[in-house]
Amino acid sequence: MYQIFYNLTGRAFQLSVNPQFFYGSTIHKRAISYLRYGLIQGEGFIAITGPVGTGKSMLVQMLISELENDVIATQIGTTQLESSDMLRYIAASYHLTYEGLTKAALLKNLESFLINQTQRGRRVLLIVDEAQDLPSDSLEELRLLSNFQINGKALLQCFLLGQNELRQILALKSMEHLRQRIIAAYHLSPLGREETQGYIEHRLKHVGWSKDPVITHDAYQLIYEHTQGIPRRINIFCERLLLHAYTEELHTINEDAVKSVIKETSLESFTNESTFSN
Repeated sequence: MYQIFYNLTGRAFQLSVNPQFFYGSTIHKRAISYLRYGLIQGEGFIAITGPVGTGKSMLVQMLISELENDVIATQIGTTQLESSDMLRYIAASYHLTYEGLTKAALLKNLESFLINQTQRGRRVLLIVDEAQDLPSDSLEELRLLSNFQINGKALLQCFLLGQNELRQILALKSMEHLRQRIIAAYHLSPLGREETQGYIEHRLKHVGWSKDPVITHDAYQLIYEHTQGIPRRINIFCERLLLHAYTEELHTINEDAVKSVIKETSLESFTNESTFSN
């Protein structure tokens, strides 16, 4: 639809995570640097936190796309997994036997797998998404997994990704032992005004945008104010904005066009603040 009208090669603001659309804002460059630093260290935990929609999943996909063949990575998304269920989930993610096994057998299988990979010159990386949902005993289980070593070398490295609540959890006194294993932590914040514009233009240019439609300064300002600089909100809103511009056959998106879309979406029962928080 609007792609053809504006001679674009695809959808610039799709919600699915695609590393090709990665925008190197100041904040996200720093975060990816921390992740790369963590990989070089080859041990301990790296914690990346931030509000919903600030780009944690994009950072992970960028990291995975850069990994060499000697790194075996798996990503798990947690839904309040208890420690025993989490161990089964991790084992399944690495294609290990897990059904009907006791916790001791699960741990033994995981340790044998980690030792085998290390002896073959491979490093094993576990990426835990939505880590704020893990019960404390599951976080403790992750810490214990990080104890696996051979010749003084850690066998498993773990990245914890989570929302703001994860910072609060890690600050608890009961998490002191886990905190001691965190070699780097970074908190993502929303984009500023200029980088919001940069983000929008970066994604548009990636699909062949040649300033049709033109987006005015006032329009960018209002988009920033409405989305608060959160990438996922920007994607959702700009997708609707381009659709609106197409239906109105606009070649300039100004403040009035943005206001029209804000009004349209505010009248839809399924498009409100809760839409952006899931």
